[in-house]
Amino acid sequence: MTKSAAPHLLPVFARADIGFERGEGCWLIATNGERYLDFTSGVAVNALGHAHPTLVKALQEQATKLWHMSNLFQSPDGERLATRLCNESFADFVFFCNSGAEALECVIKVVRRYHASKGHPERYRMITFEGAFHGRTLATLAATGSAKYLEGFGPPMEGFDQVPHGDLDAVKKAIGPQTAGILIEPIQGEGGVRSATPAFLKSLRQLCDEHGLLLAFDEVQTGMGRTGDLFAHRRLGVTPDVMSLAKALGGGFPIGACLATAQAASGMTPGSHGSTFGGNPLAISAANAVLDVMLKPGFFDHVQKMSLLLKQKLASVIDRHPDVVSEVRGEGLLIGIKAVVPSADLVAALRDQKLLTVGAGDNVVRFLPPLIVAEAEIEDSVARLERACAALSSNKRAAS
Repeated sequence: MTKSAAPHLLPVFARADIGFERGEGCWLIATNGERYLDFTSGVAVNALGHAHPTLVKALQEQATKLWHMSNLFQSPDGERLATRLCNESFADFVFFCNSGAEALECVIKVVRRYHASKGHPERYRMITFEGAFHGRTLATLAATGSAKYLEGFGPPMEGFDQVPHGDLDAVKKAIGPQTAGILIEPIQGEGGVRSATPAFLKSLRQLCDEHGLLLAFDEVQTGMGRTGDLFAHRRLGVTPDVMSLAKALGGGFPIGACLATAQAASGMTPGSHGSTFGGNPLAISAANAVLDVMLKPGFFDHVQKMSLLLKQKLASVIDRHPDVVSEVRGEGLLIGIKAVVPSADLVAALRDQKLLTVGAGDNVVRFLPPLIVAEAEIEDSVARLERACAALSSNKRAAS
């Protein structure tokens, strides 16, 4: 770039040298006209792909009526969306916000306020897990606990006790008189597509019940169909007290939500929380349209069918290229491939094959196709992976 065309976006993203001008279903079209198969989905956001007609129609219609109003007034469409989410989950109440991090901030406040309202303000600490990712605000960074994300931002916010993922004894030891709740992702997305076992999650539920704690699920990435049901906890048979949603909730339009039981939310009174843009009419219309599509009969059956096909195809690639990839992880269409080569090299090689994927912790590459992905596109993605693995294998032999 020339000096006159210097970039002015804050350089906090390591952006690939490619830009897109439009999307169609599972495909993105670059500014140079090249087509890319999008298995990033905006990092599990574009669950219905790009330019889905139901979402487009909903936003176009809402844009002619009302863009914004204050939360000082009634929101009939917001109430409808909240009712639908509660009907499909454990929750009695919903708070709408703008992002996953904001949804987690609300979760944390709900948990703390619950105990304060019961006369125990000293109970404010939450147990979290190594490898987690809960957001980029100061509170959610502290909940995440990763040194690389916390570096340079001063002392971490107090109130989080991190333990090894899946270690029930460590959880038991971490519970004390100041403990308020336990926060966990049913599947760690950023952490490397690592699943918590149903038995472990059931044990956490039992511990919370025994000690008067609240169990909070972070379903920002796993929610809204990504794991093969509307919410991951519905497949696991474990019910939380509080839950965060975002990402796919608006199908690409920014919206987050905190869901809670009436008991868990008993401390949240007028003035205890708020948001200027939360529950924005455009966002609400998008989220209601997403539910219109996802709640149609057969939608999640399709996700599960495509998941099985993708896993089978990926396993066959691992058999042929064990020097490049070694393991398939995940549920639904939240799939991770553990790489033998550096995961960034595999992401780059796939991008060379016009397949967009995204890295994660533990040297994993995530395959996050839109939930509407077709069998032919699954086959296409695996063929591109095959070519990328062959190229990386060739490079390794040449280097040796």
